[in-house]
Amino acid sequence: MTKIKICGITNKQDAFNASNLGVDMLGFVFYKKSRRYVEPRVERDIVSGLPPSLIKVGVFVDEDKSKVLDIAEDCELDMLQFHGDEGPGYCDSFRSSYKIIKAFRIKDKSSLKGINDYDVDFYMLDTYSEESNGGTGKSFDWRIIEDFEFLKPVILSGGLAPENVAHAMQKFRSLTFAESPPYGVDVSSGVEEAPGKKDLGLMRKFVENIRKG
Repeated sequence: MTKIKICGITNKQDAFNASNLGVDMLGFVFYKKSRRYVEPRVERDIVSGLPPSLIKVGVFVDEDKSKVLDIAEDCELDMLQFHGDEGPGYCDSFRSSYKIIKAFRIKDKSSLKGINDYDVDFYMLDTYSEESNGGTGKSFDWRIIEDFEFLKPVILSGGLAPENVAHAMQKFRSLTFAESPPYGVDVSSGVEEAPGKKDLGLMRKFVENIRKG
């Protein structure tokens, strides 16, 4: 069954609502330039009382390795997501302690070059933007990934919302000849009423449409 990640969590109410809907992962952005940035002390308060089975993902962008490790330990993260220009060696250096998601911002066919050089746990496909490292609310042209063989499980991102997530999952299977749906889907702005504030109704519909698919 496809895993569901709600990213850009900034408050306890949204975290508990997402948990009650049965999502698998919550994403916390530790990148200060993001509109969904959350301080480590705030994250600790948010996750207190959440089920231990809920995977806590820390999102970082070209951050110093020692700072990543400090935050990961302080916030008791389960998984690290690197959303910048981090190289294979940088990502690999964390794998002895954490599962790793490497995000790739897809612009054209050239964006796929080098993806399989990363020996991480999961690849995330997001939409390229000059203004933002994520949370753009825009989808990329799915035809770009046609016939490309990903060597690691894929998490779909970029412009996903309740009304298009099922189609995106089907498109991934048809274009890549995958025998199963993507490992996971990631949503942030597509279930928000404002940056960093989730809409319960949209989250519920998002989850329902995935489970029905």
